[in-house]
Amino acid sequence: MQIKRDVYLDKLIRKRENGLIKIITGMRRCGKSYLLFNLFKSYLIQEGIRSDHIIEIDLESRLNKDFRNPDYTIEHIKSRVDSDKDMYYLLLDEIQYMDEFEDVLNTFMHFDNLDVYVTGSNSKFLSSDIITEFRGRGDEIRVYPLNFREFSSAFDGTFDEAWDEFIRYGSLPYILSLKEPEDKTEYLLTLFNKVYLTDVLERNKIQHIEEMEEVLNFLASSIGSYTSVAKLANTFKSIKNKPIADVTVKKFISFFEDSFLITAAKKYDIKGKNYIQTPTKYYFDDVGIRNAMINFRQIEETHLMENVLFNELKARGFKIDVGSVSKYRKDKDNKTIRENYEVDFVANKGSKRVYIQSAYTLPTDEKEDKELRPFNNIDDNFRKIIVVKDKISLRQNAHGIEAVGLKDFLLEQVEAL
Repeated sequence: MQIKRDVYLDKLIRKRENGLIKIITGMRRCGKSYLLFNLFKSYLIQEGIRSDHIIEIDLESRLNKDFRNPDYTIEHIKSRVDSDKDMYYLLLDEIQYMDEFEDVLNTFMHFDNLDVYVTGSNSKFLSSDIITEFRGRGDEIRVYPLNFREFSSAFDGTFDEAWDEFIRYGSLPYILSLKEPEDKTEYLLTLFNKVYLTDVLERNKIQHIEEMEEVLNFLASSIGSYTSVAKLANTFKSIKNKPIADVTVKKFISFFEDSFLITAAKKYDIKGKNYIQTPTKYYFDDVGIRNAMINFRQIEETHLMENVLFNELKARGFKIDVGSVSKYRKDKDNKTIRENYEVDFVANKGSKRVYIQSAYTLPTDEKEDKELRPFNNIDDNFRKIIVVKDKISLRQNAHGIEAVGLKDFLLEQVEAL
């Protein structure tokens, strides 16, 4: 089974031989290695590149343990590329396993006939170093788990059946090869406990393991809801009867973000055009991992749909905030009252902006009016869309606000964002 990941493959093709190190980041098992070693390698071969000019090294494998040594790797690659002047393509998987990898990659920049591509599963080791170490010489390509369009292209069933699987078991590619629910559950639980959790614990040398897991469980139970470091710390004190410092909670959350388990969406004042520091919303990069963590207890479609839309917009290249818009009115006593409305997503990409509301259903005019209210208080002319789980045809009201069905939005059967 081959799933096309044309968005990411096209990015690699555009960046080919651009003089920069192409760094492919994303959570474990999201398909980075497959993208590099299968899809991109196949493209190179189709373009006439000889297979002996494509150097593949999987650093996660014990078979390649010697390549974790910087000097060994540099000498090996140098001996290969010095043999002729033709271009060589170096594909390095899970670069964080190599000691001093920043120095090694910078050394490769001096090889005129070497085009370098690396993958990594930890943003702390990669994204920050692209800025601080490579100084414009690194080019990051973020890969996400399958979006719904990619997932459904390999799923044998109806839209509704694919959707139910998608929000329950997530979209890590290997899930599609498993047929039985118990096998999918076991895979996700094993992946979380043996890979993600162990990785976070070992990398950050965490001693308060139970507290860290409780913080993550709290976030998993609160997708789509505002939370704050102080609120989490107070939860431990009041419910768990365990004191925990705010700074510790903040560190735990940063560890989860570094491992691509969760992503924060900051609160943004649309009229004031500034960020509100707290509270924050957190969404999971894969809802299947989230569900497995809490033993599939809270499969609430409204919240999971919101999480899916957040991930969909990220995969389309948008930077996402949670919008806040205020309106002032006089009450019957002529007192000024401030009313606050929330826009689920303020999505920005370059000069483009779109406002998105996630509405599971619009059964009544009253419900539709409630969803429209935040949009009606935004003065600009950027696109405003309500995504509805119900099967509706694309429609637009007198104010230009669009309503679109979830299926059409996810399968990009409306005007592309």
